[in-house]
Amino acid sequence: MITIALPKGRLMDESLSMLLSCGIEVEAPSSRKLFFFDKNGKYKFLIVRAQDVATYVEYAAADLGVVGRDVLVESNSDVFELLDLGIGYCKMVVAGKDRNCLNEKTSTVRVATKFVNTAKDYFLKKGVNAEVIKLYGSIELAPILGLSDCIVDIVSTGRTLKENGLHVIEEIFESTAILISNKISYYTKYVLIKEFLGAINESNSTTA
Repeated sequence: MITIALPKGRLMDESLSMLLSCGIEVEAPSSRKLFFFDKNGKYKFLIVRAQDVATYVEYAAADLGVVGRDVLVESNSDVFELLDLGIGYCKMVVAGKDRNCLNEKTSTVRVATKFVNTAKDYFLKKGVNAEVIKLYGSIELAPILGLSDCIVDIVSTGRTLKENGLHVIEEIFESTAILISNKISYYTKYVLIKEFLGAINESNSTTA
């Protein structure tokens, strides 16, 4: 048996749909469930916060995990990236009230985000001096209230930005869900992992 960490939320729903399309029979667990099994008992699925998936995999609490590239880049976890699953599409962006705020800024740019490492790395590579302010939610409020010049955040439709009078200034990278593996599990459970990968690849080739 292999253990697979799945993220809560929208990506969980897309992951379950993907599993069903691969012929892996699973039922959506109740809201209180922390883990569940497929009907054939081959796979155990853990339900964890999206930000914790890579940690569970890195420290071998799970053999595999489904995690957004945005989370993976931020965490810089020591895992194998096996396959881009093509689900959970979104973009990491710089956004603000003024589309030209970065060009007009002559001093340090204040950036609000929960993706601190991503933001620091991005502005460092651009050669822009940035003060990064860590927030955990309602990040769109920061430039509106003058807490920051801009934000770095993940967007899918961009609707939340528009409703709050914000605009995408720059796109950092596109993000989809990645299947990751614990480095030791990849070798000790290679046959089972290869079988799981085969089911996904076969499903993708059928629907392509």
